[in-house]
Amino acid sequence: MIFQGVILLLGFGLLIKGADWFVDGASALARKYNVSNLTVGLTVVAFGTSAPELVVNVFASIGNHQEIVVGNVVGSNIFNLYMILGITGLIAPLVVQSSTVWKEIPLSLLAAIILFILTFNLFDEGPRMLSRLDGFMLIFMFGVFMFYIYRQLQNENVEYELSQHQLSTLKLWSLIFFGLVFLIFGGKLVVDNAILLATSMGVSEKIIALTIVAAGTSLPELVTSVVAVLKKNNDIAVGNIIGSNIFNIFLILSVSTLIRPITYEPKFDLDLYVLAGGTLFLFVAMFTGQKKRLDRWEAGVLLISFLVYSAFLFMNE
Repeated sequence: MIFQGVILLLGFGLLIKGADWFVDGASALARKYNVSNLTVGLTVVAFGTSAPELVVNVFASIGNHQEIVVGNVVGSNIFNLYMILGITGLIAPLVVQSSTVWKEIPLSLLAAIILFILTFNLFDEGPRMLSRLDGFMLIFMFGVFMFYIYRQLQNENVEYELSQHQLSTLKLWSLIFFGLVFLIFGGKLVVDNAILLATSMGVSEKIIALTIVAAGTSLPELVTSVVAVLKKNNDIAVGNIIGSNIFNIFLILSVSTLIRPITYEPKFDLDLYVLAGGTLFLFVAMFTGQKKRLDRWEAGVLLISFLVYSAFLFMNE
C-alpha cells in the first residue's frame, strides 16, 4: 500500500509538472506567431489549469472506472470550494469583484444544479446516467461560459504574464512534447494506482476519487490561490476556484461522457448537495459582514465543514 501511495504521488507530480511545461511551451509558441494574450489566456491557461482533472478522467473513462470519473470532478470541486477557499480565506479575507458575486458564483451553482438534473434522464425510465447527449449539452454550456469569459477579458483588456522571454523553437517544442508525455504518463499512474490503493485499503473507488484523487488533481489550484492571496490578488484567488469548478463540470465531465456514457450512482447525490450547499454559502457570505468579501470566520466554516465531510465519508464507507 505504501508503494502504491508513493507511485500515486509520483503521478500527481508528473501531472502538475506536465501541465506547467505544456502551458509554458504552448504560450511561447502562441507568442511566436503573434497570437494575442487574450486568446492565450482563454485557451492555453484554461487547458493548463484543468489538465490534471482532464487527463485523469480521460483514462478513467477509457477504463470504464465511472466512480472515478464522477468522483474526481465532484470531489475536486468540493476540495476547491471548501479546502482551498478555507485555507486562503484564513490567510487573508478575500475581497472579490462584483462580476464574481453576481455572475460567476451563481453560474457555478447553476452548473451543479444542471449536472444533478441531467442525471435523472427525464425522458428515459432506465438507470440514472449521463448520456452522450448530456455531454453535448454540457460542452455547449462550456462554450457559452468561454464566450462570457472572452467578453469579460475583452472589456477589461487583461494582459497575461506568460513566457515573456523568447524561447528557441527546439525548447518550446520540447516543453510541449514532454509536457504532454508527463500529463499522459502521470494520468495513467494516478488512475491505475488509485484503483490499486482503493482495493488494498478495502474502500470504494468513489472514496478514493472524492478524496485522494480530487485533492491531488486540485494541487495547481491550491498553489495558484495561495500565491495569489499572499500577493494580495484576492480576486484571482476566488476567481481561480470558481472558474475551475465551472470548467470541471462543463468541460471535464462533457469530454468524459462523450468518450463513454456514465452510469450515475445515486450515492453521489449527497456530494452534489454538499457542493451546491457550499456554493450557496459562498454567495450568501458575500452579503454578510463586509460586502463582497469572504471573512476569516466564514473561511473557517468552510474548512471545518470539509474536515467533517471527509470524516463522514470514511466513517460511512
